[in-house]
Parts: sequence; C-alpha cells; structure tokens
Amino acid sequence: MTNPAHDPFDFRRQRTVGIVGIAVASTLALGLWLGIDYLMSPLPGMDSLGARMLLTLKCCCVAVLFCLVTGIEAVAHERLMSPAFDPLAGFETRRLRVNQRYLQNTVEQIIVFAASLFGLAAYSPDGSAMRAVVATTMVWIVARLAFWLGYHRSAALRGLGAPGMAISMIVLLYVTSRFGREIAGTAGAMVPVVVFFAVEAVLFWGTRPLEDD
Repeated sequence: MTNPAHDPFDFRRQRTVGIVGIAVASTLALGLWLGIDYLMSPLPGMDSLGARMLLTLKCCCVAVLFCLVTGIEAVAHERLMSPAFDPLAGFETRRLRVNQRYLQNTVEQIIVFAASLFGLAAYSPDGSAMRAVVATTMVWIVARLAFWLGYHRSAALRGLGAPGMAISMIVLLYVTSRFGREIAGTAGAMVPVVVFFAVEAVLFWGTRPLEDD
C-alpha cells in the first residue's frame, strides 16, 4: 500500500508546479536583469579595481540586510512570541520551520552569491560593465524573497527562487572561464565549463529516485 507521505502522483504534481514556477520566474528574472543592465545609467568612478570592489561590498551588504537579516528576524520574532522561545522544547509551527529552512538556505547561497559577485566585478572594467553587478544583486534579492514567499504557500513554489542560485552559478562559470582563458587560452576557458557540466550530469544521474521493490 502506498505511503501517503510518499505518494508518487503528488510528487509528480508538485514537481510539475515547481518546474512551471521555475520557468516563469526565470523569464521574469531575465527581463529584470536585462532591464537594469541596459536602462541603468553607467556608474561613475568605476575605473579602479578598488572602487569596483567597494561597490560590490555595498551590494553584498544590501543583500545581507534584505535576505539574511530578515530571515534571522523572522525566526527570532516567532521564538520571542511563542513557546518556541525555548529551542529545546520541541515546539515548532509550520511557519517557523519554513523560516528556519529559508534562513539556512540563504546562509548557504549567500556565500556562492558573494563569490560570484566579487568575481564579476573584477572582470567589469568600467561603469557600464558594473551595471551587471547591480543587476545580478537585484535579481538575487528578488529571487530570495520569491523563494521565501513561495515556500510559505507550498514546497513546490519555492522553485520561484531558482533564478537566484542560477544567476550565481552562471556568473561563477563566466568568471572561472575568463580566469581559465588568462591561464591557458581557449582550452583553459572551455575545460572548467565542460568539467562543471559533467559533474552536474553525474549528480543528476546519481540522485535519481530508486524504484521500490
């Protein structure tokens, strides 16, 4: 008899909702990124590496404030106003569990985001190119908030935040490829990208659900 907690039909339905959410969110995220990158005025005073790194640090501070600090506050406020005040008491609402998972996920993703953003700034030589840093920051923040709000609606709708991780990965691939080109030319640019997607393929294949006996 099928365990309701592992109903394959429900899983497929949720996965379908998640995939549709990812597709819609990715389209909107691309539009937002392009809109900022093309319509924003070039940033002044970005010719020096130090100025670009300082702007990137400021972007990271904004992301930490609106995505990480708000998650910490959400958990802290609920603990203050409920029996969850004692973390060892075992009292948890669904809202608290979602907020805790959002917080943990954001801690993990903000490391990837920060590394990608500083790398992007290093390869953005002027104020026009630095618009990409601002655009990437805005998309990441909006995606984190979409993940959070979507997760409170259903597990499937947390897929609305997928563009945040996707843009960090894309930027890291770009930075790594540029770095590889500096070291070994065209081959150096291609090898890291090929290796990364090979690892992704292995992970995708290796994490397929096993069929029940």
